[in-house]
Amino acid sequence: MTDNNINAGRRRKDSKLPSGRADAPVRRKPSGGGSRPTGGGGLPMPRSGKAKGGCGSFFIILLLVGYFLLSGGEGIDLGEMVQEPYLDQGYQEPAQPAPESNFTPPASTGNEEQTWLIMLYQDADDKVLEQDIFIDLNEAEKVGSSENVHIVAQLDRYRGGFSGDGNWDSTRRYYIQQDNDLSRINSQLVADLGEVSMSRGESLIDFVTWSMVTFPADKYVLILSDHGMGWPGGWTDPAPGGQDGSFIPLAARLDDHLYMMEMDQALGEIRNRTGVDKLDIIGMDACLMAQLEVFAALQPHAQYAIASEETEPALGWAYAGFLGALVENPGMSAEDLSKLVVQSYIDEDQRIVDEQVRADFLRGGSPMGGLFSPASVSAEQLAQQLEKNVTLTAVNLDKLPALMNSYNDFSFALQDERQAMIAEARNYAQSYTSIFGREVPPSYIDLGHFVQLVGNNSSNGSTAQAASDVITALNDVVVAEKHGRGKPGSTGIAIYYPNSALYRSVMTGMQSYTGIAERFANASLWDEFLTYHYSEFEFSADVEQPLTPSTDVTRAPGLGQITVSPIRVSSNVAAPDQPITLSADIQGENIGHIYLFVGYLDEVANSIYVADMDYLESPDTREVGGVYYPQWGKDGVFTLNFTWDPIVFALSDGSTSAVALFTPENYGQSAADATYSVEGLYTFAETGESRKAKLYFQDEALQSVFIFTGQEGVGAPREVTSQSGDTFTVQERWLDISASGAIEAESSQAGKTLRFGDQVFTWEQLYAAQGEYILGFLIEDMDGNQYPVYTKVSVE
Repeated sequence: MTDNNINAGRRRKDSKLPSGRADAPVRRKPSGGGSRPTGGGGLPMPRSGKAKGGCGSFFIILLLVGYFLLSGGEGIDLGEMVQEPYLDQGYQEPAQPAPESNFTPPASTGNEEQTWLIMLYQDADDKVLEQDIFIDLNEAEKVGSSENVHIVAQLDRYRGGFSGDGNWDSTRRYYIQQDNDLSRINSQLVADLGEVSMSRGESLIDFVTWSMVTFPADKYVLILSDHGMGWPGGWTDPAPGGQDGSFIPLAARLDDHLYMMEMDQALGEIRNRTGVDKLDIIGMDACLMAQLEVFAALQPHAQYAIASEETEPALGWAYAGFLGALVENPGMSAEDLSKLVVQSYIDEDQRIVDEQVRADFLRGGSPMGGLFSPASVSAEQLAQQLEKNVTLTAVNLDKLPALMNSYNDFSFALQDERQAMIAEARNYAQSYTSIFGREVPPSYIDLGHFVQLVGNNSSNGSTAQAASDVITALNDVVVAEKHGRGKPGSTGIAIYYPNSALYRSVMTGMQSYTGIAERFANASLWDEFLTYHYSEFEFSADVEQPLTPSTDVTRAPGLGQITVSPIRVSSNVAAPDQPITLSADIQGENIGHIYLFVGYLDEVANSIYVADMDYLESPDTREVGGVYYPQWGKDGVFTLNFTWDPIVFALSDGSTSAVALFTPENYGQSAADATYSVEGLYTFAETGESRKAKLYFQDEALQSVFIFTGQEGVGAPREVTSQSGDTFTVQERWLDISASGAIEAESSQAGKTLRFGDQVFTWEQLYAAQGEYILGFLIEDMDGNQYPVYTKVSVE
């Protein structure tokens, strides 16, 4: 025992007492499949009521990342890449007769006012997004085209999903005309193209080139809608057709996406074919695309760009809001319109401002419908709730080279810093949703917040000055920025900063990163810094010498070298209203979060059910740039004490309750702001189709539902608006134990199924079932590695 005692509490609170007692979980071992081997390592089973601490993650982070990803002004010139003429290698649709169309472009009025062309590239060929993107197009119809503003759209729908408007499932082009019906597209059909793979660069080229030739204008705006993944790109399509990217590991694994290097090439080809120097605005109505890597790819092709650092809610952008303002004042500048898109986001969406549409949205299954009465909630109340975790940024791409230049100076200066300090800044910087699974810490972090943390913690004057220069350049680039109170450290642009596990993988390391984010890598020293950070290869300030991709890791600066004593318990038996105290001595550096682990031991199946995890709260909480995290002693030596009441948490739909694992996601400013997720299988009532999903909770109630394009919670995330009758099946996590007492596989099995309806999903406390439990502390370092220690207790 040390002299420094820290009495910790759990972060998750519940305003109500336990409502009953949980049933004992039962492991149903499949005859084959369903398990992930851990390579023979894993959690040693506690013996004699005690477990040893040590290095390595309880969830075998490195091995599982391998499983998920391997099995799968002045300054830098961001001009044209040296590349071959665009040759799309993807799927070619069988020749079809061109559908007849009586569309004739409207004649020019001859007025001398400024003209605009708004191009909506809407890849809705996805069950999750189809209805939301369909409504976005109808919102644009609320305004419609005018003499000076022409709006065109290419919409690809999903077969077997949303059945509205005749349930057609092809790809259509429309000339958008004014119409107030949000349930049906009444604009003029230009062409029905059949099935088109909108993940192909050639499809984007064809639509934009046709639009610009047919409707020449003074100002051009291109808005792309679909799933986004950040620097890898996005824009999936179930029709085969993504460009052959087999030379890049991640592209070869994910297949049908429009990758950033492909989008870069396609935009260059559009400019070549149309003779237009630059588009005025490129907008990405998609998740996670406001990254420096993405903006670098867009910089040669447009003057302004608009995107979100975080995932976007199902509403998407407020098309009627900013398009209405443009039609009323077509003389505005591209910067003015960019600012309007950001300002109108959420607040002016038709599902917020229109009373009837708002009520339908809440009754339709939105999680907000359980928090508010559809008949009484105001637009302001709903907007405030939906804006909690949103971000949106508009940037001036003409000023991006100066930001790149200053960030290169900053990256070069980081070689002279303690790398552990930089890893700490990564760990505490504002982060965003991970597309790489739950086994690794978030790798998309806010650039400005990260730079501020480094600048504040550095004792090197040159680094502090370089950090200040980056912030100045960043403020000059960002012309408008919005973020909710749940993302307080957001400054407008994110950056990819992988931990050592992601860096080591060919899927998420430099080979894929520099190949997909090609333009950024060619003009940046950031990839050189990451190689120095993990492989100790020093680099010069010369960006003309490209990095040779490497996955070698010789150090992990965020590594903690943490030691943990066996857990001491006040009693080996707990019961309702008879808590026990757990204590352990901890020593080490780079300590980040500490988690509680609760596992139920099914002795018949020889498996552990992961029943509960939570952040442990320290009495000392630190705040940096609006982001909060616990402090665990100044010298890294302390005794951790925690009193455990034998309770677990259940998910409830108002009539059915299911014990579920609420995984900690975000520590938050207070317990009410902490975020937790529940993993499971989401099934659409209308079609019976199922997708991997996460439910996100704050302060006891469901906040949002996200579905992922990939398996195991990886790939592009997107919020879905639940419909009455849709269901969610809880995914139980089990750890199967070998005869020697080590974890040999992590498995999942289906738990109870809950149904979406009039009641909002909530969490509730239950007394833990009687039986044997494995309790533990997971001490996490700044690189995402966990140092576990466990003990075995009985619950009566």
